[in-house]
Amino acid sequence: MASGPILYPSVTSLPAAGGGAPARTKPEGKAGEFDKALDQAMKSPSKLEEKPGELSAARAGLKFSAHASQRLKERKITLDQPTMAKVNDAVDKAEAKGVQDTLVLTGDAALIVNVPNRTVVTAMDRGSMSGNVFTNIDGAVVV
Repeated sequence: MASGPILYPSVTSLPAAGGGAPARTKPEGKAGEFDKALDQAMKSPSKLEEKPGELSAARAGLKFSAHASQRLKERKITLDQPTMAKVNDAVDKAEAKGVQDTLVLTGDAALIVNVPNRTVVTAMDRGSMSGNVFTNIDGAVVV
């Protein structure tokens, strides 16, 4: 049996008596870049771009797919703040009932929403709703 050098791991400190890793401390007055950015983000309010009377999708808790965004634009469908609040509440109700994909009917539009992802998948204006069959939904909410 050949005898070679024995390698020992480099140990710089031992865990505290409590069993966990020793707490890391920073010298006073020496905040890192991350700490500065975090403090600044926590102090300043988010600056979401919103038009007066409209609620952004992020603030409403809903996202819009590229397809839905395109349909809203093409069909000139606008969703104001009160309508978005109602749609958000409708999605909450659908979620409480275990719905996966819901049809949300507003006064001016029909929205298909994937409930678990809280994503509007497509949109249709009131004039286009007549005679259409809505498929791949397992619930509907009228607001």
